[in-house]
Amino acid sequence: MTDLAAQRTDAPADRPRGRTLKFVPINVGQSALWIFFVLAMVIAPLIFKSSLSLTILSQIGTLIIVCLSYNMLLGQSGMLSFGHAVYVGLGAFISIHVMNAITAGSFHLPVSLVPLIGGLAGAFFGVLFGYVTTKKSGTTFAMITLGIGELVAASSLMLPEFFGGEAGITTNRVIGEPVVGITFGPQIQVYYLIAIWCLVCTALMYAFTKTPLGRMANAVRDNPERAEFVGYNTQRVRYLVVIIAGFFAGIAGGLGAINFEIVSSENVSTVRSGAYLLFTFLGGVGFFFGPIIGAVIFVLSFVMLSEITKAWLLYLGIFFLLMVMYAPGGIASLIMMNLRVAQFGKFRRMAVPYLLVIAAALPLFVGVVSLIEMLYHLQLESAGGTEMRLFGVTVDTASVTAWIVAALITAAGTASMFFASRRFKRAWGSAQSEIQEQIERSLA
Repeated sequence: MTDLAAQRTDAPADRPRGRTLKFVPINVGQSALWIFFVLAMVIAPLIFKSSLSLTILSQIGTLIIVCLSYNMLLGQSGMLSFGHAVYVGLGAFISIHVMNAITAGSFHLPVSLVPLIGGLAGAFFGVLFGYVTTKKSGTTFAMITLGIGELVAASSLMLPEFFGGEAGITTNRVIGEPVVGITFGPQIQVYYLIAIWCLVCTALMYAFTKTPLGRMANAVRDNPERAEFVGYNTQRVRYLVVIIAGFFAGIAGGLGAINFEIVSSENVSTVRSGAYLLFTFLGGVGFFFGPIIGAVIFVLSFVMLSEITKAWLLYLGIFFLLMVMYAPGGIASLIMMNLRVAQFGKFRRMAVPYLLVIAAALPLFVGVVSLIEMLYHLQLESAGGTEMRLFGVTVDTASVTAWIVAALITAAGTASMFFASRRFKRAWGSAQSEIQEQIERSLA
């Protein structure tokens, strides 16, 4: 022991003392993505100027916050929640009550800060409900959130004084004195308010992933037993994440209340919670920018695809099924895998396989869509006539020939896809093997 103590006390005199500063190089790729994100939010309404476009862009900004906040639970902490709409909806209800109080003159607050009230409401209910839900983890946690979601959804019809019953609660966002000419009457002003909140919340949620709590949330997701072993309370970590996610979800609810000027029981429904789960997963829960992609798909599906076809839910289900089977990491994982191939200089050899897959997918897509659309038209709209326009061609859904042609196109597309996908798998597997060998050589 004496020798060991001597070795410790006789340390070299030139050993650096205190902390040393280390400069981390700037990540050019991440910086470029953030600049692109900011520019896209600023320039988008200058390109898409119609009223419908501004409405869609406003919804996308709100849904980005919702999906990112949900990803704090599922992607970063491993908590599968079926009741995230509770925090979004209750934040929206509190916000709309505050806006009505401002209109009545009993409360004074700028409209631009109303989403902060919604965020505080979401955090409050995160404290309340999170204390119960985070007592358990895994499947039990998911079932508890489902139960709380159903409880709040049922309460929305049982307490009309607060929730407004089936009609919901309406408000007027044009209240108070204009500030620098901003009244939030025009949709463009509402969009830029949502865009500012979206950028701030996105930056804060990204910063959360770099904090010790964010890192511990990842540890609790990956190996809760080891996190417990090193001395961390996993239940407390999950609890804090639920509160923070509820805060951002409440902000999104407040923005939704300003945008639509109405909140109803649908905002807290379990169907809405399932939609948040579905599109966050489609975007990619393993990547921070994945939920942003999911939010864009969310709005385009509900606003645009639903106007194009009555079978939009069926298409959405097929797309979700294909993603679960072939790309469980979501669209973000597909992007990152192809960027990895391009980074190692292997993307050129994938050009021909990709073209073959696209060429095979086109007839398969045309055939399947034709069969679905003809079936829907024959079952739901045949009273107005059996003819319909499909890919620019007039088709008689009552004709056997039309069904035979659609079936033949589908069969040809399926056969072509089978052979094209086999070639693609071989090329992709070869490229991945070479990339792995290259990585091992560089490490050696």
